[in-house]
Amino acid sequence: MSSPSRGPDGSRDSPGSSRSRRSAGSRGSPGSSLQAAAVPAATAIAAAWVAYALPALTGAGYAVPALEGPAAALRRALAVQTLTCDRRGCALTFDDGPHPAGTPALLEILAAAGVRATFFLVGEQVRANPSLAAEIVACGHVVGLHCDRHRNLLRLSPSQVRTDLEKAEASIIGATGCSPQLYRPPYGILNAAALLHARREGWRTLLWSQWGRDWEARATPSSIAEHLTEGLKEGSVLLLHDADHYCARGSWRRTAAALPTVIATVRERGLSFSTP
Repeated sequence: MSSPSRGPDGSRDSPGSSRSRRSAGSRGSPGSSLQAAAVPAATAIAAAWVAYALPALTGAGYAVPALEGPAAALRRALAVQTLTCDRRGCALTFDDGPHPAGTPALLEILAAAGVRATFFLVGEQVRANPSLAAEIVACGHVVGLHCDRHRNLLRLSPSQVRTDLEKAEASIIGATGCSPQLYRPPYGILNAAALLHARREGWRTLLWSQWGRDWEARATPSSIAEHLTEGLKEGSVLLLHDADHYCARGSWRRTAAALPTVIATVRERGLSFSTP
């Protein structure tokens, strides 16, 4: 599903300016410089653990948005975002696709409504449905990187994380001709390896500010629309799924049924749609 980025966060630190400050203010031996450089890295790893590993270990991996208040400063430090860049409009995002039935159904609804969305793609699904991944781009939507295989990153070694992300990126580029600039990890759970890789690649790590809980078997079109539109504001990033590969079977049908109501509600509240 799924640094980047859920709350009134979204500011990005500039790695270049941070390095410049450290360089300009450094004094002493090379050894002391290395020690100073190690502090932010250690802080980032610790912050990632507190903000993302802890809720996962307590069985609340999907409850990351509940940490909005206490984790906001950590997300800023880690450049994990939850709002659109310009804090304007609402961004519709879909995870876990492409799906042979779900993705076309949602693309049709979006086209009829004149709404542009962002699809966070899964590498193994792209390889299974490459023409659908290409169709998403052809329809004018944005593609982001979700993963190659949909797994909790806390269960993977750093090398496994890198391999997963590299394989997913290659599959997305191969099918769409587009290099993804947005990243969202499965379940919204990050680890240090994923954060570092995203930063090296220049990806924006984007989570979400509202979700429809459409992956649940008990979800209904009305519950999805209600969850997703609660607390809407400028800059909201809305999370849905265009596939049922990793959640309740047939869940995409309920998502498709809810989508027209979601679109109408956003517009009734005087908001427009944008990309993240």
